[in-house]
Order: sequence, then structure tokens, then C-alpha cells
Amino acid sequence: MKKRLLSVLLAGAMAVSMLTGCGGKKGGEIKIWVADNVVDFTKTQAEQFLASSDDYKGWTVLVEAVGEGDAAGNMITDVTAGADIYGFAQDQIARLVSAGALVEVEASNAAKVQSANAAGVVNAAKVGDKLYAYPMTADNGYFLYYDKSVVKDPSTLEGIIADCEAAGKNFYMDLGGWYATAFFFGTGCTLTYDTDNDGNFTACNIDYDSDKGLAALKALVQMASSPSFVQGSSAGDAVNYGAIVDGTWDAGTIKEVLGDNYACAKLPTFTVDGQTYQMSGFNGCKLLGVKPQEDADKLAVCDALADYLTSESVQLARYEAVGWGPSNIAAQNSDAVKADPALSALAEQFAYTIPQGNYPGDYWTLAESLRDSIVGGEYKGADDATLKAALASFQSSCQSYAK
Repeated sequence: MKKRLLSVLLAGAMAVSMLTGCGGKKGGEIKIWVADNVVDFTKTQAEQFLASSDDYKGWTVLVEAVGEGDAAGNMITDVTAGADIYGFAQDQIARLVSAGALVEVEASNAAKVQSANAAGVVNAAKVGDKLYAYPMTADNGYFLYYDKSVVKDPSTLEGIIADCEAAGKNFYMDLGGWYATAFFFGTGCTLTYDTDNDGNFTACNIDYDSDKGLAALKALVQMASSPSFVQGSSAGDAVNYGAIVDGTWDAGTIKEVLGDNYACAKLPTFTVDGQTYQMSGFNGCKLLGVKPQEDADKLAVCDALADYLTSESVQLARYEAVGWGPSNIAAQNSDAVKADPALSALAEQFAYTIPQGNYPGDYWTLAESLRDSIVGGEYKGADDATLKAALASFQSSCQSYAK
């Protein structure tokens, strides 16, 4: 079945250039999954595209609300019943390829996609050396929101915490695996996984069991011991905060709470044992994928539609509609995007971060366990030997997930 499907996909790729000749005469329905807040936007854009040429006559779309956090799991569970085009977070790409839920980006689109979008996002859309998805955003990262009547200088973590403590305000940050890398990568640690072209994890590159890792863990323990610190990075659940580490998705909520005191900045520096580091972390993106099709005509239409839905004009329109930050380089340089406080802070922070690659699901569970130990006070007052032992165990587990 797998070999037969690959043959069909090759035929589908050639069908793009033949679409005009066949006039899209077969027609049918294309199912699209996107986040709830862009369902109407996506439906309008897709219908406009299909109506723009007789080549697509007879094709319709069904747009359903399935967010990036759920789409990958649903696709892997049942590829056949899944969407034909769907949005997903870049860290899911390896398992989607492995499950046969993604087809490579159509050859005539690939070069254009790679030159038009930010390099980090393009790399995130690849497994091995093959491009498997269309970049849609470059706004999946975190930075600092703060109340400028409380926090006088957002450049240092120590200053932010001191200001929050003095004002009786909270400082929110999630210390889970996604956010905690701000400290580990900030001290110079590495944690990445290699994958083969089938999406299998082949190696883990990690050096948390080191002096660099020790400095990061000490900083995490020190921050968690502040009376102003509260575990979490969801503005909708946060109260009485002077500062919060969060992403662009919560910009509206935070702006409403802080009003005229709303401010954004890159993440601050932190100091451990007399040495100062810049907080780092992951940057990420949303991608749009196309499912393999046995109907070559349908595959050609899906590829053309996915390419359009991630084009410069649609990325800008999506930003205007819901505030999603573009991955397209020209769209990123538009006056409207560059004037957005949250996206500007994120762009500044991206200079200190690394693109989030593919990580095994077990890594996130392991990182949550480390977070719970830190927040629960297990390492408060611990000596270096105890902290190093924890890091050695963490590193060994991470390495075990690559076969």
C-alpha cells in the first residue's frame, strides 16, 4: 500500500502542470482544519481562490475548527478520515511524516516557498532534507509582557522580580520544557534531536549534565523561590501580575488588563554565581500541511490552495484579521507588522533563540517532571552535587528516546 501510494503521489505532483488541461472537471470537497479563530478567514480566502480560475471549478471546501495542538494527534490516529489540508505546530512534523500524514511540498512550489520565508521556519518545515509543509507563521515564541508602572527596567530578571516583590505583584512564567530552555540555552546548553527522512529520532545532542546546565538549573531554582513567582504562562489564568512570560496569542488579553501600562520587551538577562546570561529559548511556527491523496487532481488542487493560503498577501491579511505573525519575509517587513509591540518584542527575542526542531513526546513529559520538582521546592537549598545528579538523570533519559 505504501509503495502504491508513493506512485500516486508522484503522479499527483505532475498533475499540477496538467490542471489547466483537465479543467478541474472532477471536482469534489477539500477538508481543511485550522484554529477556531481563523475558520471564517480561511473559508473566505479558500473560496476566493477556488473562484479565481475555471481550473478549480467544481471544487469546494469544508473548513473545520481543529487547532494546531489537536490536528497532529487526530491525523495520526486516522489519516484517512483526517483533513486534506491542516495547520499544525512545527514540533509535530516528524511524527506526521512517519505516520504518512504529510506529502512533500509540490516540487514547483518548493523553491519559491524556501526563498520567500524566514530560514528558521523553512528548516522547521523539513524532515531530513525534504520540505514537507508550507510555512504559515513565525510567531510561536515567548517574550516579556510587563506593567510599566510596576517594572521600571525590564532588562534584568533580578530587577523585574524585585519590582514585582516591592509592589506586591506576581511574576508569571511556566518552567516546563518549552519555557525552561530560556535558561538552559541561555547558558549555552544544547538539546536537539536528529531525525532521518522517515521522521525517526536517531540521535540526541545534549549537554545539560555540565557546568552550563548547573548554572541554568540554579537560576530556575532561585527564581522559583521568589514570593512573587507563580508557575504558569497563560494570561487568561493569571492574576495581579506585574510581568508575565507569554506569547503573541495572549496579547489582546494582556493589553486589556494592563491598559495604558501595557509594555513588551525581549526576555531579560539573569545572573548566576556572578556571571550574566541572556535568556534564550525556542522559537517556533505554524505550518500548513497537505495529506497524501490517491486522486492526482485533488492533490494538485490541495497543493495550489495550500500555497495560496500561505502566500505573502494572505499572511498579511491573516495578521490584520487575527494578529498572527507572518513567516513570509516581505510580510514581516510591512509597516503594520513592524509597528506591533508584541511582534516587535518577539522579533527581538528571536535573535537569541533557536528554531524548535522535532522532539519525542517523552521529552515533554520528562521536562514537566523537572518543572514540578523545581516549583515544588525539591531543589531549594540543594548543593551542587544534588543538582548535578538531577541533570545527569535528565540527560540520560533524553538520550534514551533516540534509537
